[in-house]
Amino acid sequence: MSDSERAGRPTPVLGRRAPSPATLVLTLALLLGLQPVSTDLYLPALPALAAEFGGAVGLSQLTLSALLLAFGVGQLLLGPASDRWGRRPLLLGGLGLYVLATVASTLAARLEVLVLCRALQGVGLAAAVVCGRALLRDLHGPREGAALMSKGMSGLGLIALASPAVGGLLASVGGWRAALAATGVFAAITLAVVATRLPETLRQPNPRALVPAEMVRTWLRILGHPTFQAWVLLTSFTYGGLYTFLACGPFVFIEVLGTSRAGYGLFLTSSSLAYLCGTFFGRRLLRRHGLRGAVGRAAGWTLTGGLLLAGLSLAGVVGPWAIALPHALFMFGHGVHQPCAQAAAVGPFPEHAGAASALSGFLTAALAFALGLWFGQVIGDTVYPLTLTQGLMAVLTALVAWTLVQRHGEVPPPPGPATNG
Repeated sequence: MSDSERAGRPTPVLGRRAPSPATLVLTLALLLGLQPVSTDLYLPALPALAAEFGGAVGLSQLTLSALLLAFGVGQLLLGPASDRWGRRPLLLGGLGLYVLATVASTLAARLEVLVLCRALQGVGLAAAVVCGRALLRDLHGPREGAALMSKGMSGLGLIALASPAVGGLLASVGGWRAALAATGVFAAITLAVVATRLPETLRQPNPRALVPAEMVRTWLRILGHPTFQAWVLLTSFTYGGLYTFLACGPFVFIEVLGTSRAGYGLFLTSSSLAYLCGTFFGRRLLRRHGLRGAVGRAAGWTLTGGLLLAGLSLAGVVGPWAIALPHALFMFGHGVHQPCAQAAAVGPFPEHAGAASALSGFLTAALAFALGLWFGQVIGDTVYPLTLTQGLMAVLTALVAWTLVQRHGEVPPPPGPATNG
């Protein structure tokens, strides 16, 4: 840890003072919060969108899958690009692209155009998320970063808490276009904060970061690191459980169980509230037990929620609360797993924080994309695609937390501020 970090002062960054902790947490909350805004706020409108474009559930799912595919693949290039040119230019360009794509999407008269616009939103979202995680690693080591990430994700939790209810209300009043327009408004606010309050955090750009052979060597080195493997599996499976609920939820709650759009928004809100509580509890676990101890203990909540969700449905206990309450237990654990895993996966690679953040995000998004394609084929008139898949994700999350993370999850503290070279 640097002298500045020990003293609790911001570390100088490229001739400027680093952002204060409050500014950093606000920026992280907005950048990472763009992801639930892009999904949670939009999801209550999916059934209406499906009805407008011919009623095909699988086709409307493409608007979500396209965003996730572009989000995942975009990170592979944007992460190294941020190591080459810095975090700030990528953030300004990516958020600007997101706003423009949103404007175009609200005017789309054909589903193909809407899918393309959502993919462009995914590229902008990739820049926001990958640079958000990387800039945190620019300034802090894994354990300090996990604590700040948890605070940022508490802010994300508040954003996610409001998104479903806002999305449900907008979808009911103004249709899916109004809900989609709101995502662009949020991105524009985030762009303004980055432009006015966030300095560049990359201390030493890597001029070879985008050389193809260098990129491949860096990716292979990161992928072969057991600490990265442990944490990225954890974050992928726990997010896979959340994504299952997000992708299947609108159709299960609204179409199968007969919940109103506003009612479904309230169930999503309760999910976000459980997640928010998990982030607060996670910081307490982190202080007492460290990264590995925190996720090991949280895995019990995750597993309990997943098994209850699957078990109740198999026993014939089907209803909104039979899904929402077990899911809340899962989300409480998710509030611990996600900030710890995202910070720790990047921890061993201070000189390649953008690339490591990109690979972590790509692998997580790839799993979500695969799940989305599967759901487009199997979603029907039962709750099983949601309950059984999320149950499986809960089991896998707990297994990784209790095995691989405990064996390989410790990230040695860096000797000083991260540098490239």
